[in-house]
Amino acid sequence: MNLMERNSHTDQNDWREDIKSELHTEQSGQDVLPVEDLDQEYTEEAEEAEGGLSERLRKPYMTPILLGTIAVLLICIIVLLFLIPAGKKAAQTGTDNLQQDITQYAQEQKQNDYVSGLSGKTVSVDSTKEQEKTETQQEKPVQETEPETVLTAADGDKTAIVVDVEDENDVAYSKEYILNEALPYFADNNQDAIWDLAHLKRYVKLSEELKGTDQYYYNGDVNSDGKPDGQGLAIYEDNSYYYGGWSDGVRTGNGTWFRFYIGRKNKTNAMGKYIAHSYSGEWVNDLPNGQGAEHYEVDITKLQVRERILQNVVGNFTDGLYDGELYMNTVDYTGNVEEWSGVTEKGVFTLWRDMSAIGECSVWRKNDDPSLCIDIDKSENKNQGLRELLKAGS
Repeated sequence: MNLMERNSHTDQNDWREDIKSELHTEQSGQDVLPVEDLDQEYTEEAEEAEGGLSERLRKPYMTPILLGTIAVLLICIIVLLFLIPAGKKAAQTGTDNLQQDITQYAQEQKQNDYVSGLSGKTVSVDSTKEQEKTETQQEKPVQETEPETVLTAADGDKTAIVVDVEDENDVAYSKEYILNEALPYFADNNQDAIWDLAHLKRYVKLSEELKGTDQYYYNGDVNSDGKPDGQGLAIYEDNSYYYGGWSDGVRTGNGTWFRFYIGRKNKTNAMGKYIAHSYSGEWVNDLPNGQGAEHYEVDITKLQVRERILQNVVGNFTDGLYDGELYMNTVDYTGNVEEWSGVTEKGVFTLWRDMSAIGECSVWRKNDDPSLCIDIDKSENKNQGLRELLKAGS
């Protein structure tokens, strides 16, 4: 430092001393705490506090405590991560169990509805026979069985065999149970379900009980005399059924009749080529009368090469006989369908051309090629119609 700078520094210090002296003079008699003293005290306290915290942190037992705390927090986080999915899974499991319980309850209720809804409106074959049957059943222990699930034909394929899925000695399958089981499917005209039911052993056995009796089992509306009147279902012999209108014990109104050829191969079902036969339409006095449709279920695998067979007849019927203009279609061994027309009068066909020298009658003419006809023998040109429903043919 040169001389000039030292002199300047001295002057500056003298100036500051003068100001301090004046302030001290003006505030004489008063205790004044210098600013420098306050700053000094605050700094000492802060340094003392920081020094204490640092000392505590530097102590050897603090490190394990901190590490232990961190480990506990990590464990808690991991446990929570596992508990949340487990809780969701438990809730889902509870929901699934509840749904399963509801489904089981619904199935039990359906079975109870069958039992509690029995109408008992059936026509008995023979009271003595029924009594003997009841006594025989009472001697056998009743077996608990679950209601059977109706089997549906896969892809529309139908096989004319008896489905043996129940115990033939199970007394739970009474005629009342079977009639109540079948009624809703016939009422809904559920063709696949009707087919499946008719081929269950219990239905085949029930129909067999009526063989040669000219009786039927019935479930439906009745009049004051207890005769079928209104809508109802009847089961007959030969695996035959009717559902529809009734009046004073006879089939009247609109209704559908079915017959299933189960385990049979004879002339009636064309040696196994037909597997079922049905009629749906108007009825009067227990026979088809009015507009209706006849249908055969055909197993085309049994047809010979170039063979065609009748499948449907639609038109008017009188007492079960063809009567009037008719539409008919055939199906051949390849599944090809052809359409034909015919004209009848109470079961006798009008010929499309003169009878041949050997007695062949042309009764059906092809719609898209009138030169082609289907012939029958002249001895067959009578009582043409629903032969299985005609009293003369029954």
